[in-house]
Amino acid sequence: MIKNFEDMQKLGQTNVDTAMKLFGEWNKSWQVIAAEMSDYTKRSFEESTATLEKLMSSKSVEQAVEIQTSYAKRAYDDYMQQVSKIGGLYASMAKDAYKPVEKILQKGA
Repeated sequence: MIKNFEDMQKLGQTNVDTAMKLFGEWNKSWQVIAAEMSDYTKRSFEESTATLEKLMSSKSVEQAVEIQTSYAKRAYDDYMQQVSKIGGLYASMAKDAYKPVEKILQKGA
């Protein structure tokens, strides 16, 4: 009886340790994603502000259209790059979070 109780206690402690590792990995990953989004937002704001200044100082409609077109292309390219980067971070987060669970499953098999 005592042996079974000790085994259950060990299993409970192992599960708690695994859960803490999992939450730690998720916390780090969310911090990286939040920092990345913050940087992107800052860059995007600075780029749009600079473009607005250029638009205000444009001499002709053609020049304004050229500035706007160039900005739209850069903004789209930057957005697509950011979406790809964030997607990779989410995939990495899921993979890292699964590692402790995978170790438990391997021990059980």
